[in-house]
Amino acid sequence: MTDILELGKRAQAAAPAIAAAAPAVKNAALAAIADALIARTGEIVKKNQEDIERAVANGMSQSMIDRLLLNPQRIVAIAASVRTLIDMDDIVGSVEHGTIRPNGLQILKTRVPLGVIGIIFESRPNVTVDAATLCLKAGNAVILRGGKEALCSNAHLVAVMREAVESAGLPADVVQFVDDTSHETAEKMMRMNQYLDVLIPRGGAGLIRAVVEHASVPVIQTGTGNCHVYVDDSADLEMAVNIVDNGKTQRPSVCNAVESLLVHKDIAQEALPLIKARLDQHKVVMHGCQTTRSILGPDVQPATEEDYAKEYLSYDISVKVVDSIDEAIAHISRYGTKHSEAIVTRSLEHARKFQTQVDAAAVYVNASTRFTDGGEFGMGAEIGISTQKLHARGPMGLHELTTVKYLINGEGQIR
Repeated sequence: MTDILELGKRAQAAAPAIAAAAPAVKNAALAAIADALIARTGEIVKKNQEDIERAVANGMSQSMIDRLLLNPQRIVAIAASVRTLIDMDDIVGSVEHGTIRPNGLQILKTRVPLGVIGIIFESRPNVTVDAATLCLKAGNAVILRGGKEALCSNAHLVAVMREAVESAGLPADVVQFVDDTSHETAEKMMRMNQYLDVLIPRGGAGLIRAVVEHASVPVIQTGTGNCHVYVDDSADLEMAVNIVDNGKTQRPSVCNAVESLLVHKDIAQEALPLIKARLDQHKVVMHGCQTTRSILGPDVQPATEEDYAKEYLSYDISVKVVDSIDEAIAHISRYGTKHSEAIVTRSLEHARKFQTQVDAAAVYVNASTRFTDGGEFGMGAEIGISTQKLHARGPMGLHELTTVKYLINGEGQIR
């Protein structure tokens, strides 16, 4: 196992080369990565199978195994996501603002890479490629530290990418991998101020909390997703059923899946049975308030405070009947994680109120929360969904992986 500090030194040494690389060079590296992923699909799947077999033996839930799985179809999708980045504009060196001061100084506000980015993440090996390629396109070196569940997959994906990057003329060390998944190494990484410019945790609440509490490196906090759908009293019920079903069952193991359902009391008698009938097709377990249970019967589990605050990442959903939109907003404020929230309504007034008063990175009217995604937002791949308010919020793409530098040109001016 390579010492984490040695990885930091290598990444720091490689960072100037990727920061100064021309767009054509970075795109060539991305194309080489995409080609290599397809060409080496068989060996990647074989390595992933080792992780899957270990996960099954350890009793990992089916939804979590789904997050871990790589198959040829998913690798094709990952490679396509990399190619999408090639087609995107390179923002490094772009001028955001320029001015000439009264004394003749020319001041240009330009975008530059962050430098060396550390990413600590869990389970999903596709994150390994998304993170590395986004950082590369934005001119950053990256140190990746995945969870033990995907160790074989991640190590092999990074080996494939390093070879591809080097074949395009860039240092392989712009992509680094931490093969030690111990807590001690993770905590050491959190304090690598001399090598890391920023640290991004991507995973469950426990991981994110640990990084925020222990890191001395600046952190961009990605968030867990206790996402709500509020079905308003004027909602189109067919639309509501479709949105709740899609948000909950299309892929329940991801952070933008719906975990909580709020229904206005005036339509609960009609709406809840329709929603339950659809969710029953996927064997979704409902955890409901007393009113919900009185409408739907004993099949619904009694909801607890823990249920309302929980990110299930499974075929479970909490349900509450509310008296008004104000109660729905108050409930979301109390239990939500500021990720993605949705209202289904025909009322323009209620739609505006919901979007204005709900504090979240993404607030939807009459659409599924499953769209909170870099690709769906037209940003290409994403490095995570930020639920904080400094520097980056929502899906983090290329723009969020850069910072600014002021370039000042003069003719001998002094103050």
